[in-house]
Amino acid sequence: MSLIPSFFGSHRSNILDPFSLEIWDPFKDFPFSSEPQFARETSALVNTRVDWKETPEAHVFKADLPGLNREEVKVEVEDDRVLQISGERKVEKEEKKDTWHRVERSSGKFLRRFRLPENAKMDQIKAAMENGVLTVTVPKVEAKKPDVKAIEISG
Repeated sequence: MSLIPSFFGSHRSNILDPFSLEIWDPFKDFPFSSEPQFARETSALVNTRVDWKETPEAHVFKADLPGLNREEVKVEVEDDRVLQISGERKVEKEEKKDTWHRVERSSGKFLRRFRLPENAKMDQIKAAMENGVLTVTVPKVEAKKPDVKAIEISG
């Protein structure tokens, strides 16, 4: 095993060699590895990024969904306080005459679920989509401020 990579010829095949040109695929022998549709769906699921921040007034979720319009996305709330964001990014139609050199954009179904806290107003949730970013706003129940009563000190 050489410590200096060879850039000219002699393709390496040892996966333990840090300069090997062979890429180790841990899922190579799994039954689904030869199914490109599954790989695309997994990729879409993994690549759906969601931020969740809490402000004094609400919980705000932002999901990056580039290339999708609002008709392709569903926002649902289940009875047990679970917010679900799902949808599908369609596969681009292939033309027989086209030659693909690289396919990196993910496609397929995606699903993200979040358990909402007790202070969420479940009946006032709003969702909006702008420039490929889905924003879901879940208002919070106003925190009850404790009643403070002055006690006279005798003595």
